[in-house]
Parts: sequence; C-alpha cells; structure tokens
Amino acid sequence: MDPFLKKEWYNLIAPSLFAKKDVGKTIITKTQGTKIASDGLKGRVIEVSLADLQNNEELSYRKIKLCIEDVQGFNCLMNFHGMDMTRDKICSLIKKRQTIIEASCDSKTTDGYMIRMFCIAFTEKAKDQIKNTCYANSAQCRAIREKMVDNMSALGSKGDLKTLVKTLITAECGKDIEKECSQVFPIKECYIRKVKVLKKPKFDVSALMEWHSDEKAVAGDTGTEVAPAEETVTGAGGRY
Repeated sequence: MDPFLKKEWYNLIAPSLFAKKDVGKTIITKTQGTKIASDGLKGRVIEVSLADLQNNEELSYRKIKLCIEDVQGFNCLMNFHGMDMTRDKICSLIKKRQTIIEASCDSKTTDGYMIRMFCIAFTEKAKDQIKNTCYANSAQCRAIREKMVDNMSALGSKGDLKTLVKTLITAECGKDIEKECSQVFPIKECYIRKVKVLKKPKFDVSALMEWHSDEKAVAGDTGTEVAPAEETVTGAGGRY
C-alpha cells in the first residue's frame, strides 16, 4: 500500500507583515485514533528565504525561520522564530587585512519574548589611507562592541516582537550602528547577522491572529462615507 495515501497536505501561512502569505505546503499522517495530525504539526520550524517572502531578490541573503503555532482547517498559522544570514554572504564579506568585530546581546520585547541578537561588522580603511591594512586594536574593538550591544538592546526592548521583525526586514539597522561606531574606528558591512527567539510567552490565539490580520484593513477601517441627506422644504400638509 502506498504510504502517501495515509498522509495529507497543509498550507503554510506566513504572518501578514510579509508581502507573500502562502509560503508552501507541509505533509503529515492523517489523524488516527489518539494521534491527532494538528498536534504533530504544531512546533514545526520552517526556514524560508526573505527574497521569496518579500518578492525582492536583493534580500536573498536573509533566511527567516517561522514556527507553526496553530492549525485552522488545512492552514498552518506561523509566527516568527528566528533570522539568519546565508553562509555564502558571510564568506563574501570576510577578507584579509581587516578586523572582524562581532557582538551579541539578549533583550526582552514588550510582549514578553526573549530575543538574542548577533551583530557583525568589518573595519575599513580611512579616507586617503595609504597603509594596506586597517586593523583595530583591542580597546577600539571593545568600544565598538559596546556601542553595538547598546544599539541592539534599545532596538529589542523599545517595542513588541512584530515591530522588531518589521524593523529588521525593512530598515537598514546596520547603517545606524555604522554611524555610531565611526567615531571610534571606520567600519563597513555592518549587519544584524542572526536573531534567535529564546523564550516565548504563553500561547495566546488572539495575539497570533494579530500577526495574521491584514494591517491595512485594521488601520483603514473607518467606515464608508455617507452621502448628505437632501434638504426638504415643508409646505402645506408636510409635502414639498
């Protein structure tokens, strides 16, 4: 007997802050007795390229991890689980005659998620520099690392997870860190390399549905414009 006859396909639905909602499909054995299919799906982690989610090939170096948190019918509703960079992108940045500076920090979002962020940057030659190398000494590396940690801590703790993810996928967070650190030593190619979700708050369906509700519909739901009523002139017997 074909084992695939015992299985069924479920749709993977990404949060509404990404341009593409329907990410793909996943397979699981049909419900049999006490073994329920939806329980086997919950907790699965799916890794998707940000280029596919945003329909933008320039973001192909970013990988997004999404975790299935709830199953409704044949749709698996997913939530943010982590972010990473592709190996080939990191390898393309590493060169000789420069210093790699890396930092990491833990922060807690306002909605109770514990996040760990990793940052990477590379030293750069100063303007009109003739010397072939641009190594930073240990004190400069420490000062840059401190600024990186401060920036990431502020970014993580100033809002909820949804705001943080939106910032990470749309804004150039690395450019802000580059500006701050340039006072210590000129740096380039600064990225928030990796984001991990360490702890999640207790599962709440309404909080998950906020991730999947269409933001434009929520923000723009101000009702439809009503045409002004025609003015009537009352005459004898209330007729006009």
